[in-house]
Amino acid sequence: MLTTTERRAGIRSLRGWAIHVLQEAGAIHECEEHGWAKDRMDPHAHHRAVEIARQDHPDDITANEAVAEILDVLGSLGDTCPECPPE
Repeated sequence: MLTTTERRAGIRSLRGWAIHVLQEAGAIHECEEHGWAKDRMDPHAHHRAVEIARQDHPDDITANEAVAEILDVLGSLGDTCPECPPE
């Protein structure tokens, strides 16, 4: 019997991996209209993303490097879309 296993999509860069982890943890989301990543400002989701980075980081980097990339990406995002008009 032939079985298949689901594989994760290939991540091409460390930043792409970090964005993927942040999305999985619920720490960031996309602006529906423009597609920009926005920080949800949820400290629990941020913590989940850091824990994921510590435990399930890419093989070619250390846990500390993975956490640093997560924090770097979070630091580069705002909670508003730069293309949306201010409310």
